[in-house]
Amino acid sequence: MADATFLASPLPCPTATSRWQQVWQQLRNGLRQLVVVALALVLSISLVACEGKAKAAPTISPEDMALITRQAEGFLAARDRLPELATLVNERNWVFTRNLIHGPMQEVSREMLYINKRLLPADRPEAEARATTLKTALAQLDEAARLQDSEALRKSYIKVASGFGLYAQVLPEQVKIDLKQV
Repeated sequence: MADATFLASPLPCPTATSRWQQVWQQLRNGLRQLVVVALALVLSISLVACEGKAKAAPTISPEDMALITRQAEGFLAARDRLPELATLVNERNWVFTRNLIHGPMQEVSREMLYINKRLLPADRPEAEARATTLKTALAQLDEAARLQDSEALRKSYIKVASGFGLYAQVLPEQVKIDLKQV
């Protein structure tokens, strides 16, 4: 009876079936490797295509450079009045000190604002900080002259002179060259 159950159960043919399974397995492995290579190739090509040309360093447009130059002329004209302001401060001439601040130097804030808007985005925060420092120093100088406080006037003048010098450093090199500041 044991022979009958043995004959009733199907026996796989060891040579034909295992050979087809081996071929199929090799084919699947080969296709997987082909897909991986194709995917790597497609990704490499797409990365190269997306990269495009190397980006040039950001530059200021000629229109913006012209506007910065025009505004810098006014800024530098006010800076050139610093010796006159120093004389008024040393003489404790309260009225003419305030007149100079509210007259020829009044436009400095506006000029710095226009310059800051046209600078490169990376340079703007530093320029704005320096402009704020200079405007604050001018306001303190005006207040010291109004109060006729000679010690505060002297200290404020030093801050104003320093503020003009620091802000002039943020001007683009081309503007400094054009305006003969180098």
